[in-house]
Amino acid sequence: MVKVLMVCLGNICRSPLAEGILKSKVNSSKIHIDSAGTGGWHIGELPDPRSIDIARTNGIDITDQACRKFIEEDFDEFDHIFVMDKSNLIDVLSMARNDDDRLKVKLILEDISPGQSMEVPDPYYGGERGFEKVFEMLDTVCDKIVNKLNHAE
Repeated sequence: MVKVLMVCLGNICRSPLAEGILKSKVNSSKIHIDSAGTGGWHIGELPDPRSIDIARTNGIDITDQACRKFIEEDFDEFDHIFVMDKSNLIDVLSMARNDDDRLKVKLILEDISPGQSMEVPDPYYGGERGFEKVFEMLDTVCDKIVNKLNHAE
C-alpha cells in the first residue's frame, strides 16, 4: 500500500483539505492518506470550520480528521510527504535523518509547476475566497498526484 502524508503549519486548513481531496480520488484499499502539521497548537481538533465548509460544498466530508503534529517517525510510515509551502518544507526537512527521508518530501505544487517553488497560500486570514482558491489549487494538483500514484502501482 502506498502511503501519502499532507503537511501544513497547523493541520487545520490546507493539509486537511489536501487529505480529503486526495482521499476522494483514490482507491483507499491501495493508497492511504493522512495529514499533519509542523506546529502542535491544534492537536486533536477538527479542521477549521471554513475548510470543512468548502470541502462539504464540493462533496467531501473531512469531519473525521483530527489535527496531529508531524513527527520523525512519519518518515518511516509514509512514501510521499507533500508540504504546502517553503516554511513547511524547511521544518520537515530539518527533521530528516538521511537522504531517503529527504527524497520523500516535496512542495505539493511541484507537480503542476515544476521548478517554480510555488506555494499553497495559508487561507486562515484570507476569508472565504481564500479557502475556495486553496481548494481549487489542491484539487488540481491532487489530480496530478493520483495520476502519478496510479502509474507507479
